[in-house]
Amino acid sequence: MSAAVYFEQFTIGSTRSSPTRTITETDIVVHAGHTGDFFPHHVDAEFAAKTAFGQRIAHGTMVFSIGIGLAAAEVNPASFSYGHDRLRFVRPVFIGDTIQTLVTVIEKADDPRRPQYGRVTERCEVVNQRGETVLVSDHIRVVEKAPEGIQKVS
Repeated sequence: MSAAVYFEQFTIGSTRSSPTRTITETDIVVHAGHTGDFFPHHVDAEFAAKTAFGQRIAHGTMVFSIGIGLAAAEVNPASFSYGHDRLRFVRPVFIGDTIQTLVTVIEKADDPRRPQYGRVTERCEVVNQRGETVLVSDHIRVVEKAPEGIQKVS
């Protein structure tokens, strides 16, 4: 487990990036099986060839799951996820595309229900190998405020 990072230690504008991952046909088939989403845009090559995309596209929910998973490199014992807002599937992801997640702290606020916590909002942008944004969402984290004796960084 990683060291705790407290609310006061998050800096608006700070960024980090995830490792990369190439999307495969197997990813799409497995995701369809897990979710029951066998929509032909994802799993039927002949159908998809006649769409505006010209080929199969990855499920948006799969891109979200993989993209957010890529960004979850460290366990912060002082933080937990409150959820995601403003999720958008900006561009299609195709078999063979390589994605990466860029994370930027965009907002900090006190938690209105828990005075010992704050909320940190991170903009998560999943980009493809061409640097094009394919998915964006705002991840809200509930983060413990630093206890007495812990150095606070602003």
